[in-house]
Amino acid sequence: MAEPQSVKCPALFLTAPSSGEGKTTITAALARYFRDQGKVVRVFKTGPDYLDPQILAQASGQDVEQLDLWMAGENYCQQKLFEAAQTADLILVEGAMGMFDGEPSSADLAARFNIPVAIVMNVKGMAQTAAAIATGLANYRDDIQVAGLIANNCGTERHAQLIRDALPESLPLLATLARDPEVALPERHLGLVQAAEVYDELEHRFDLGAQWIKGPLAEANQITELPEPVAFLSAELPDLEPLLTGKTIAIAKDEAFSFIYDANLRLLEQMGAALKFFSPLHDDQLPEADSLWLPGGYPELHARALSENQTMQAQIRDFHLAGKPILAECGGFLYCLEDLTDLEDNCLPMAGLLQGNGAMRGKRGCQGMQTAMLPEGEVQAHAHHRSRSAATPEPVGYGRRQRHPAPGEAIYRERGLTASYLHLFFASNPEAIAAIFSGNLEERG
Repeated sequence: MAEPQSVKCPALFLTAPSSGEGKTTITAALARYFRDQGKVVRVFKTGPDYLDPQILAQASGQDVEQLDLWMAGENYCQQKLFEAAQTADLILVEGAMGMFDGEPSSADLAARFNIPVAIVMNVKGMAQTAAAIATGLANYRDDIQVAGLIANNCGTERHAQLIRDALPESLPLLATLARDPEVALPERHLGLVQAAEVYDELEHRFDLGAQWIKGPLAEANQITELPEPVAFLSAELPDLEPLLTGKTIAIAKDEAFSFIYDANLRLLEQMGAALKFFSPLHDDQLPEADSLWLPGGYPELHARALSENQTMQAQIRDFHLAGKPILAECGGFLYCLEDLTDLEDNCLPMAGLLQGNGAMRGKRGCQGMQTAMLPEGEVQAHAHHRSRSAATPEPVGYGRRQRHPAPGEAIYRERGLTASYLHLFFASNPEAIAAIFSGNLEERG
């Protein structure tokens, strides 16, 4: 085994006591601020997130990778950070949920790669208590380097001073950010709105955010200076076999289907596949292809338009009836059912590749890490949906939950179709993914 290479790059890991503290808004503002200074900023997002990376990619002008020790593996995360450090002037990592939530947590990721942590906290309605919480977080584990506190939604300079005075010397106040609703990012029922839908609005908010982090309450802010460099080491990843050479994969990508990891696209191309994108919403012609990928997204917001594009539905049905390989994930799975009841209780016919009915269910749903137990092998995955399916066929298998013994999401197989609520991380088992897209499917167990 070759000795690992090392490269240094300034880096900061933004985490928080909980969701909703302003991590994404502040990460995006920092990315835009340093980008405006002529710096190359590479941003990473902890965990299986599709929407935050879209926002952060627009803010930074660079692709955003998801990092997750369970989903992608330690070596994968290590190599991606090393590759970014070779060209970046700054690496920012946005955590997920609370600092210590999940197994592995944001804290685990920061500790593993020795990235200094900035604790982001919405301090509205508290002062010294914010210092107490931040101090508790900073001292909860001794394997984490905490750079300091970013106090978000700070009211006045006096408010900031109360927090600053209550913090120990070992935990500096990195920034005090004033309350400014114009900077906050727009949201909807599964999280942030997709970046492409509000591009101009986001540009305005990013520009405001870059000013915000050095605004009236920010005279002593340290986050406008590059953090200390971190040493990132290379890692050895297994070579990818050209298992999809000569195969063309048609991929649904539009307002309704956009939950696509760039890492998944890259892996398909590295295995030799040619990729063609199309829109089930707007196109009337399915591209010539050997296999089809219907990823997740927001079909419930576009159910009527999807239903009315009967030409596309008919072509996808013909593709399925010909026995060609199709992978349908979450929103793509709903599109494959006979009908979908949207958020306004309209029941609309879908493509009908698979028996069953889909329906939105308000704020109730399912989320969490699962392993897709496919006949071709195990693939790391996650679920995040607020819908249900009913009257579906007998599954070929189920997801295996990370920490719970109950069966996870059902996995269906009809002809060449593999469909489930699960979003798959392809790099966790390239051979199984290649088998799905090449049609080399194992018999039902």
